Amino acid sequence: MRLRVVTWNIHKGIGGVDRRYRLDRTVSVLSHLQPDIALLQEVAEGMPRCGMDLQMEALAEKLEMKHVAFGAEHRFRVGGYGNAILSRYPLTDSTRIDLTIGRRKQRGLVKTRAHAKLEHGTRSVVVFNLHLGLSGSERATQLQRFLECDPFAHLHHDTPLIVGGDFNDVWASLGQRFLEPKGFVRAGKLLPTFPAALPLRPLDGLWIRGGIKVVSAHPVRTGLAKVASDHLPIVADLEVSPQSHESS
Repeated sequence: MRLRVVTWNIHKGIGGVDRRYRLDRTVSVLSHLQPDIALLQEVAEGMPRCGMDLQMEALAEKLEMKHVAFGAEHRFRVGGYGNAILSRYPLTDSTRIDLTIGRRKQRGLVKTRAHAKLEHGTRSVVVFNLHLGLSGSERATQLQRFLECDPFAHLHHDTPLIVGGDFNDVWASLGQRFLEPKGFVRAGKLLPTFPAALPLRPLDGLWIRGGIKVVSAHPVRTGLAKVASDHLPIVADLEVSPQSHESS
């Protein structure tokens, strides 16, 4: 079966160039892409700068993706933001895992299991949505923590697995150092996604492992995607194997 996945740091719906809050632009880009699963970073909750909107609920309603998992990261006196997974398929086993290093900015990941519909039953796909830190040593420690965490470490190697998000991968080295040795394959070519208006750095990425293959994957460079956030989204069409030999 085919599965379309998008990862995108939506920057709280604030444009990367005009700095205007316009969640409708975020909705328009995602509506055009029609993902089955969306991994979104910097999704705001009740922030004055964002009209006090509860963005996860608004996006889920407007995109008709009613199954959601959310991990709150940064909390302020009023409101905050975090990472969200939106899905057209039911989600189970959702959890947040802390990736904060010392006194650095709070970081984490959201993990869930999506139950995709096949012609003869369902196939579960495990999804991780990460937003890593700004320093190289911090990112390295965070990825190592991810690879050692219980929800990942106990997965069967054949389990269909998607890992995506904002890796802040300034030097494009994290995949080769940490993910490829664990059997992951990058979805698509290594291409820049930041800043959206004139991309120079490949900060964002999608990686797969197990009973899943890449059909196509690329950053979205439409005019609206270039102004809706300071990051470009990545869209991937994946083929999920109907065979299941997995364990959790």
